[in-house]
Amino acid sequence: MTTATAIAPRDPWSLVPSLGNLDAYIRAVQAIPMLEADEEQALARRLRDEQDVQAAGRLVLSHLRLVVSISRQYMGYGLPQGDLIQEGNVGLMKAVKRYDPDQGVRLVSYAMHWIKAEIHEYVLKNWRTVKVATTKAQRKLFFNLRSLKHQFKNEADNTHVGRAGLSEAEIQRVARELNVRPEDVIEMETRLAGGDVALEAPTDDDGDSPVAPLAYLADEGSEPTRVIESRRRDWLASQGIVNALDALDDRSRRIVEERWLKVNDDGSGGMTLHELAADYGVSAERIRQIEVAAMKKMRKALTEGEPA
Repeated sequence: MTTATAIAPRDPWSLVPSLGNLDAYIRAVQAIPMLEADEEQALARRLRDEQDVQAAGRLVLSHLRLVVSISRQYMGYGLPQGDLIQEGNVGLMKAVKRYDPDQGVRLVSYAMHWIKAEIHEYVLKNWRTVKVATTKAQRKLFFNLRSLKHQFKNEADNTHVGRAGLSEAEIQRVARELNVRPEDVIEMETRLAGGDVALEAPTDDDGDSPVAPLAYLADEGSEPTRVIESRRRDWLASQGIVNALDALDDRSRRIVEERWLKVNDDGSGGMTLHELAADYGVSAERIRQIEVAAMKKMRKALTEGEPA
């Protein structure tokens, strides 16, 4: 019996108990097996092509443990873990609905972005001192300011304390590092200083301390769609340009290479239109026309040969 068959009851949600008993819920989701890559791909295609609700349920079930793990990183705000899990599950379901199995990314990587985004929204709406933290700058400061202050304290003792408990130099430094205005730094520091909820993540009995959400911002470069875009750019700059040049005849290829790809030792480029015209015994306008036609042919080759 395969793993897929083992976790395919008539009602997949019957595997998970009510959130009323959080410990039982966590034990249950930890016991649900993860899907193999081929199983995940097959289920995702069934959901995308056939709108198969049972396939969606299987995908969600196998990633509930991921939501539990991420929710622990946000417990330093004094909010119930059950509520954090509930919001994270909403993000997981959104991820499953939008997931494209043909993008070459596992669902776990794609879902992390949506789970964190949903929990971020919940924290910002329910932590009383930052209910108005709705702009991008305020969100950056909310999740990073405390960790930056701790970093400053470790580097050196402050001798000049400016407004809101930060020196003027520190305010400017925070603004530069997070790309926000100094006024935004001062405002958010004032709000955080008036709170009565500990922002640092708690340390459990065996000394393990989860990562506090204010210690980092999600790296946009690791977001799945950006990773795919980066891979596409890398392909275009390497194999893509080789394929496009191979689609040209010898004369067109040389003209393109001389005009756009060649760099001499002294930093200068290749031949000019007039130099190429003299070399081939035609007018500069004719060389320009060949170059334009070659570029169109290369663009077509890049579009047809682009990997899925």
